[in-house]
Amino acid sequence: MVNVQITESAQQYLKELLDKQKDSEGVGIRMFVASPGTPQAETCIAYCRPGEEKEDDEIVELTGFKAYFEGRSLPYLEDAKVDYSPDRMGGQLTIRAPNAKMPQVNDDSPLEDRINYVLYNEINPGLASHGGNVSLVEITEDNYAVLRFGGGCQGCGAVEVTLKNGVEATLKEKLPELAGVRDVTDHTDRTNAYI
Repeated sequence: MVNVQITESAQQYLKELLDKQKDSEGVGIRMFVASPGTPQAETCIAYCRPGEEKEDDEIVELTGFKAYFEGRSLPYLEDAKVDYSPDRMGGQLTIRAPNAKMPQVNDDSPLEDRINYVLYNEINPGLASHGGNVSLVEITEDNYAVLRFGGGCQGCGAVEVTLKNGVEATLKEKLPELAGVRDVTDHTDRTNAYI
């Protein structure tokens, strides 16, 4: 169930943009949240050409085009609003998604969401006391979490201990299906290092 409001003015504006596309036949919009449930979450609207739909997309017929809502993003798009306000400069499309950054995970959530939840709610608060943070880059096919350290953790002499005894131990305890973690941080840059 899609609970996103796209105002009439926004639908009209989006339809005008879609009509300007070459071979615009069948082109719609796709709405999703990148890095959902994290402080870096971004709500996005992109063109969706025929064949670019995803299997879990929810499809909504709007005025003159279709909107595809990424299934994984639906909980984060709850109560979102897309509006368009014309002005002398041409106008502005605004997207408000109050739940985009709210962690919403359960045992059925994708592994990526569950890793981000643990990183942002359990691990990063501890690293913040040293001016550091860690973020997920990707999950490998063999279920390793590839991480990048930033702030005071980048170049820190204790990062190996933090990685194995802190981050990896916590993630594997909370998410037993995770094989381990790998660090892709360039630790030769010691500019902001804590130790």
